[in-house]
Amino acid sequence: MDVLKYQCTLHAWCYWTEHGPFCSGSGEDSLDRLLPPAGGAPRRKSTTSLSTTEPPLLRTGTRTIYTAGRPPWYDEHGAQSKEAFVIGLCGGSSSGKTTVANKIIEALDVPWVVLLSMDSFYKVLSSEEQTLAASNDYNFDHPGAFDFELLVATLRKLKLGKSVKIPVYDFTTHGRQKDWKNVYGASVIIFEGIMSFADKELLQLLDMKIFVDTDSDIRLVRRLRRDITERGRDIEGVIKQYNKFVKPAFEQYIEPTMRLADIVVPRGGGNMVAIDLIVQHVHSQLEERELSVRALLASAQQTQPLPQTLSVLESTPQVKGLHTIIRNKETSRDEFIFYSKRLMRLLIEHALTFLPSQACVVQTPQGEEYEGRSFNGKGITGVSVLRAGETMEPALKAVCKDVRIGKILIQTNLDSGEPELHYLRLPKDISEDHVILMDSTVSTGAAAMMAVRVLLDHEVQEEKIVLVSLLMAELGVHSVAYAFPKVKIITTAVDKSLDDLLHVLPGIGDFGDRYFGTDGADSCSDEDQERPSH
Repeated sequence: MDVLKYQCTLHAWCYWTEHGPFCSGSGEDSLDRLLPPAGGAPRRKSTTSLSTTEPPLLRTGTRTIYTAGRPPWYDEHGAQSKEAFVIGLCGGSSSGKTTVANKIIEALDVPWVVLLSMDSFYKVLSSEEQTLAASNDYNFDHPGAFDFELLVATLRKLKLGKSVKIPVYDFTTHGRQKDWKNVYGASVIIFEGIMSFADKELLQLLDMKIFVDTDSDIRLVRRLRRDITERGRDIEGVIKQYNKFVKPAFEQYIEPTMRLADIVVPRGGGNMVAIDLIVQHVHSQLEERELSVRALLASAQQTQPLPQTLSVLESTPQVKGLHTIIRNKETSRDEFIFYSKRLMRLLIEHALTFLPSQACVVQTPQGEEYEGRSFNGKGITGVSVLRAGETMEPALKAVCKDVRIGKILIQTNLDSGEPELHYLRLPKDISEDHVILMDSTVSTGAAAMMAVRVLLDHEVQEEKIVLVSLLMAELGVHSVAYAFPKVKIITTAVDKSLDDLLHVLPGIGDFGDRYFGTDGADSCSDEDQERPSH
């Protein structure tokens, strides 16, 4: 099985859209296309759930693309409840650490694996050090060559499920590139480098420590091939650097750390017996960390009054009339779309009143002063929960000029019943904005909680998140408010109950299917069908 990697650091999860496969959002404004569509865009099937008969894979030519989503990594309280499992791979230069890492990824056969290389964390060289590096007189194999402070902080955040930025080191110029790579979300992190065991703080973050032991002659041959073909070095310079720095560093700093390893892998990537043992252990660890968030939410008995963070649009005759039309099962699709848009506009306008404002004074054309108010924040970003939440974007754009838009796809795994994160694209620096999180309907609150958790992992402040939904069940309101008490919840109506299939009652039906003219068999989304994880 070929393993698809995002650049050189991320074994990415992907989602097949009508335009082809895309890497999961790295927090960038745009997504890197991994493969061009072949022979036209294939029709998307209605479910991406994990199945015992159909693996969550999409194979194209020689590549394998994972379509499975990320299950909950938090508990019913919205708190981080499980950390990523971190595997540390250590060994001499060109010992085969990356090969072993890829073999582990292939054998694990799970989509949520991040491959993090220590090479990304070389320090930025001064002009004098740049000169030494150009003449092969700088020691890249010394612990002092690495930025351990940045490395430890990055790995710690990634282990906690946060979004991180990874520097990209250029071995030709011996410096970091301007654009760093954003990485988010992992069940397993494989961290490899020659000094993986050289720092005490770093060792504490590793759940499993593996040392790749390869004969020194083989390592020298591999290093010669790599540095000459990939890094533009000459053979004399490579041998000079090896004898002066690489070999002594291995004997002084790297080889002694073998005693810290839980497993020593002789012969590197060819040792499948050792790799199989590693994979079995990781699988057992992942099984122990599985959560069942939606089931806990659905079984909760809510007896408390509705929270103060909830604001329901005043049920005026106009609002009541709009609900009457869109709730009526006999309403045509054209009328459903038209009156839904009217209700969305009213809802968004109402939600904006909860954003911070400040007093200001302006001059009117008549030369008089007017005491008014203006938005008191850096920016506003709208984030829609695909697909039905995307229908609310035009209403937001109509009232917020130049608003930035992000997207999150959350679907239900029909086997486990749990929400799964499949895709996200968030604007840069979203952490500084107030975020309008848009979803059409919310039943148990499972999908809404996952979306809020994603925003928090990208360092959006909880009190800056406004969840906006056309219709919510009381259970969903309580679930979100209990987990995230600072999130403002805005809706046009709150329905009392759910049926055994977790449909909102009396409800509105499947909003996405009614809006887009699809049915349950052909729908390309699960999150807006009321059987999925709302």
